[in-house]
Amino acid sequence: MSTIQHGHPQPDAPRLAQTTPGAAPPAPGAARALALLRIGFGVTFLWAFLDKLLALGFATGRGPEGQVDRFGDAAWVNGGSPTEGFLTFGADGPLADFYQGIAGAVWADVLFMLGLLGIGVALTLGVGMRVAAASGALLYVLMWSVALPPANNPVLDDHLLGGLTLVVLAAFHAGDTWGLGRRWREVLLVRRLPVLR
Repeated sequence: MSTIQHGHPQPDAPRLAQTTPGAAPPAPGAARALALLRIGFGVTFLWAFLDKLLALGFATGRGPEGQVDRFGDAAWVNGGSPTEGFLTFGADGPLADFYQGIAGAVWADVLFMLGLLGIGVALTLGVGMRVAAASGALLYVLMWSVALPPANNPVLDDHLLGGLTLVVLAAFHAGDTWGLGRRWREVLLVRRLPVLR
């Protein structure tokens, strides 16, 4: 049997914080840490885009013996394929034939590069975090599935942990600290379509 109390709450009774639907905002130190993590992931995606676009000599534009060919034939702007090498030579396991079959396809190159650029910009600026987290997590899972099982663990690797990190960043509104997330959520289209938040 329940008891109904009438009257005003006790002055020392704890009050529930008024928050928007979803996760409560993190403490200031945690918010800054999540913002740094968001920016770090954003710059990582942008760097991968630029390296594949221009063959800057890091992951793209480096020969098998370590020689560097910056802005050379491996650059996407010079006709190189950002997916061909990884999907042709890195694919292993049950999905290897599928990935090797799409290696170097124009549509795969375009989708991959648009994904890197879009996710990188969104994370770096702190806008569109939900779409960026979903897209980034999907990209990470696809990259994880290229070589199964992972080399150092029967299930987990850095791709799955990266995807999970992006989901956490979106869930805790990491774009609101040191980003444009608060301004972004006031845009009329974003207010009408919260998935764009």
